[in-house]
Amino acid sequence: MIQATVSDLTPADIAPAPPVDMRELSPYEAAPRLREARIVGHRVELEWQDGQQAEFPPIWLRDHCPCSTCRHGQTFERLVFPIEGIAIAPDVQITDGHLVVNWADGHASRFDGGWLHQRRPGEPGRNVLPERHPWRDGFFPQRVAHGDFVAGADGERTWLTALLRDGLVLLDNGPLADEEVSRLAKRIGPLRSTNFGARFDVRSKPNPNNAAYTAIGLALHTDLPNWRQPPDIQLLYCLENGAEGGGSLFADGFQVAEVLRRENPEAFRLLSETSIDFRFQDETQDIGVRAPIIECGDDGKVVEIRFNNWIRDTLRLPVQTIEAWYRAYYRFWQLLHEPRHQLEFDLAPGQMIAFDNRRVLHGRGAFDPNTGARHLQGTYLDRDMLESRLRVLARED
Repeated sequence: MIQATVSDLTPADIAPAPPVDMRELSPYEAAPRLREARIVGHRVELEWQDGQQAEFPPIWLRDHCPCSTCRHGQTFERLVFPIEGIAIAPDVQITDGHLVVNWADGHASRFDGGWLHQRRPGEPGRNVLPERHPWRDGFFPQRVAHGDFVAGADGERTWLTALLRDGLVLLDNGPLADEEVSRLAKRIGPLRSTNFGARFDVRSKPNPNNAAYTAIGLALHTDLPNWRQPPDIQLLYCLENGAEGGGSLFADGFQVAEVLRRENPEAFRLLSETSIDFRFQDETQDIGVRAPIIECGDDGKVVEIRFNNWIRDTLRLPVQTIEAWYRAYYRFWQLLHEPRHQLEFDLAPGQMIAFDNRRVLHGRGAFDPNTGARHLQGTYLDRDMLESRLRVLARED
């Protein structure tokens, strides 16, 4: 084991920010430096030059030591497990505004003062991700030019922010090129594969195994709620749209769920607390899961919608619940299809619509394939990759 003592350290050793979380947050050199450090009881008390104070348990400091013994030099991954007794009798001092901790076992840790300031216990971390808000009546998605998206960070950041915030964003004026949807998606992350493949074509075809591959109208739905983890983000790129009909429909499930909660709390409770079965079957696949229509987080906020009437399986509920559940389900359906909650427009060739599949419901009007060609290419992405990309872009600001 490599060990160091406080006497081995110089200001040059201490000043560089520890590498452990550089990829997580933006630079913090502008944060105030430390003015004082002292041990009080079982805590290390720190005070910064701006007067703010914080207490750190010694085991937290030892667990977050950024030295090459405790973190891998290239990956910055943790190499030491914070076992009881590892953080014994620390001695602390301030050197050039940064904290040096000398441990009883001879190990030494050094922390950038600004890095510690950003991680004061109980303080929320910096978040570059936008908050998600339900649509308001009259909402229309933000438009981003294809050229701006591919040109650099600004266009990409605008697209990502709108998609994560609103659940829907429109890309304009793209090329009529096969697989362009895949090229755009791969700028963000790997394509999310499903039983329909990593990239799929939406057009009518013989012997379809999904209603999307017909010319019929598609009522509002989310894709693949029969999966334990349905795809997060769907991209649909229009290559041809000369057929009569086929307008794209969207509704914000978060907005409509909140309307239902206000209007009929019992219906909302039934749909959010009652799990039902979703299932997809064809010759080679049989994928099913049991989950509620509306999922809420610990704080009660709606976090996911699973709504797809085609692949809702046999309703297995106690007999005294069935009729009330159907009434709640039907009311949610009615609210989703009210004009004030629906957004409808025609996708033009070269446009790509992207939406949060676990929030925004989508559909289309019926179209006549005899009046012209209609061809969309689609794929899915994981929200984790969108959030990752936005954090990376924030570091480049």
